[in-house]
Amino acid sequence: MTPPVHVLHRDSRPTEVRHPSAGRGPALLLIAHGSRDARHAATVDALVAEVGAQRPGLDVATAYLDHCAPRIPQVVARIGGAPAVAVPLLLGRAFHAKHDIPAALRAAGAGLPVADVLGPDPLLLDTLDRRLAEAGLDVHSPAVRARTGVVLASAGSSDPAANAATRAVAATWQRTRGWAAVEVAHASAVPPHVPDAVAALRRRGAATVAVAPYLLAPGLLPDRIIAAARAAGADLIADVLGPAPEIARLLLARHDAVRTARPAATALSA
Repeated sequence: MTPPVHVLHRDSRPTEVRHPSAGRGPALLLIAHGSRDARHAATVDALVAEVGAQRPGLDVATAYLDHCAPRIPQVVARIGGAPAVAVPLLLGRAFHAKHDIPAALRAAGAGLPVADVLGPDPLLLDTLDRRLAEAGLDVHSPAVRARTGVVLASAGSSDPAANAATRAVAATWQRTRGWAAVEVAHASAVPPHVPDAVAALRRRGAATVAVAPYLLAPGLLPDRIIAAARAAGADLIADVLGPAPEIARLLLARHDAVRTARPAATALSA
């Protein structure tokens, strides 16, 4: 029997992660950005727990790009030669997906396949609907949707392609759900911002204005979105996407897509 290895989690307690023998397939290495805000890592932990509940027996390890432990080199060293698929906990293909994660994996000597980012995907729209429903909006009523304008509030990026992808998500969400309108706003320095989007929806005649953060975990930018939404007079503010079952399903789908395409996933190498 292959001896277990230990992956160091963010609280520095070693957690056993066995080599995926007996046909269980490659492990899922979840790569999150990290934050100084403790709620970020807590959300990642809850999401990992949801992944485990949906796929018992799948080995899951977490590594962070910044601010939190363990970092990618630590996890790579502790997994050793076990097959794994890296799955970025990112919504779009901006700088972190295009540059930071590949560079960090190369620097760690990890030659393993990397799954696609989470967006765009219908499961993200389902999660946005879930959060709006939890905030009190009757998302199942066509009449309510037809008089509701929604602000899709993302982080925003210096990469125009990433912002264009968010606008495409907003257009799809409006078309498939029948919202009165969906406006994009950014929490970063890149306009438009939440007050601009709220005002635009009011001008377009939306009877109800809801703000839906298009972010995975709490932190500085979601807090900025919430404060701006309140100041702008939004009628309803949803929570971040967080550890929703749909997000866990999407992570597993990204992992499985690589596993199916590459049955013999490249092993991690220190």
